[in-house]
Amino acid sequence: MSGSVNISAGRSYLAIPGPSVVPDQVLQAMHRASPNIYAGDLVEMTATLIPDLQRIARTRHQVAIYISNGHGAWEAALQNTLQPGDLVLVPSSGRFAIGWSEMAEGLGIEAEVLDFGNHAPWDLDRIAERIAADRDHRIKAVLGVHVDTSSSIRNDVAALRGILDAAGHPALLMADCIASLGCERFEMDAWGVDVMVSACQKGLMVPPGLGFVFFNDRAAAARKALPRISRYWDWVPRANPAEFYQYFGGTAPTHHLYGLRAALDMIHAEGIENVWNRHARLARTIWAACEAWSSAGPLRMNVPDRTLRSNAVTALHIGSPLGTELRMWLEQHLGLTLGIGLGMAAPNSPDWHGFFRLGHMGHVNGHMAMGLLGGIDTGFKALGIPHGPGALDAAATALAAR
Repeated sequence: MSGSVNISAGRSYLAIPGPSVVPDQVLQAMHRASPNIYAGDLVEMTATLIPDLQRIARTRHQVAIYISNGHGAWEAALQNTLQPGDLVLVPSSGRFAIGWSEMAEGLGIEAEVLDFGNHAPWDLDRIAERIAADRDHRIKAVLGVHVDTSSSIRNDVAALRGILDAAGHPALLMADCIASLGCERFEMDAWGVDVMVSACQKGLMVPPGLGFVFFNDRAAAARKALPRISRYWDWVPRANPAEFYQYFGGTAPTHHLYGLRAALDMIHAEGIENVWNRHARLARTIWAACEAWSSAGPLRMNVPDRTLRSNAVTALHIGSPLGTELRMWLEQHLGLTLGIGLGMAAPNSPDWHGFFRLGHMGHVNGHMAMGLLGGIDTGFKALGIPHGPGALDAAATALAAR
C-alpha cells in the first residue's frame, strides 16, 4: 500500500535556474485589476523602479526596460552600440556566450569566439594576447557572460576591464548578468562595465517578461554615433522618457511592474550585501552535499574548483540516462523539478540525458535548500543510483556554520 501513496501533493518546488521561485509578495502585488496606463499610481510607481534597479547593479548610469526575456536584452545591447560589419570578441565558458555571439551574427556583426569549453572559466592570458594583437582596434566590444547558466561557471568580469585598460584598447565591455544579478556580487561602475544586460526571472524573482540594459556614457556615445537604429530597440527614449509609454516602447507591462516593485522592496529590505551572502551560504550548503555524493558513484560536479562556481546555479553530470531518470522521478513522486542539462551535450547525443542543474537563486532559503538536497538523496535511493554517504550531514554542517 505504501508504494501507491501520493507524496507529491502540496506546493511544488521549481528548483531550476530560472524562472526562479516567485515570492508570494510578488504574486500578490501582481494580482490586481488592469491599471490606468496614462496617469496615476502606475506612472508614479514606475519612476521609482529606476533608482532601485541602479542600486542593485551598483551603477549611477542609465537603464532601459524592455518587454522581453534575456535574449531581447542581448539584442538591445547590440543594436544600440554596434552596426553590421563591426567585430566583437566573445570569450565563452558555456552555451549562453555562444548564444550571444549568434545573436550578434544574426545582426550582421562579426563575432570571434574564444571557446574555453563548458568546464573552465576564461583564460585571461589568451584574451589579453588577442586584445594586444588587435592594434588597429577592429574589436568594437567584448561580450562577457558573468555566470553562464548552462555550465554554472562564474567569470571574472573586472579582469576583462583590466585587460582592455592595460592594452589601451577602446572596445566596449559588455556583461551578461542574467543569471547573476541579485545573486552574485556585481559592481558595474567599479568594474568598468559599459553595458550590462539582465532580466527579471532569476535573481529579481519576477515571472519572465522584462529585460534590462544598463549603459554608461561611453555606451551612450556609441549609440549616438550610429547612423540608424530600430525605434523599438532604441534605448534613448526608454532611459529618458518624455511620455510614460516611452519607458517600454508602447503599452506598459503593467502587472510585471507591480511585481518588480515588490521584488525590489524585498531585496532592499534584506540589503544587497546580505542577499549576496545568503546566496553564497546556500551555495556552499548545496556543494557540500554534491561533493559528498560524488565521493562514490557516477555524480560529478561540472566545476571542480569552488572558487569558480556560481552561487546561483550548480551544473552536474551523472551519466545518461540517469540525469533524466532522476529528474523525472523527483518531479513525478516528490513535486520537485530540477533543471535540464542545457547546452552541455548535443541534443540526441549519447550523453544528452546525463546532465542536470540545480537553481538556487532568488527567493530561496535554508529549508528550501535542505529540502532540495533531501529530495535528490531520496531519488538516488529510490532509483538505486550509487552515491557517496553523508551528503545531508555535510549540508547541514555547512548551513549551520557561522
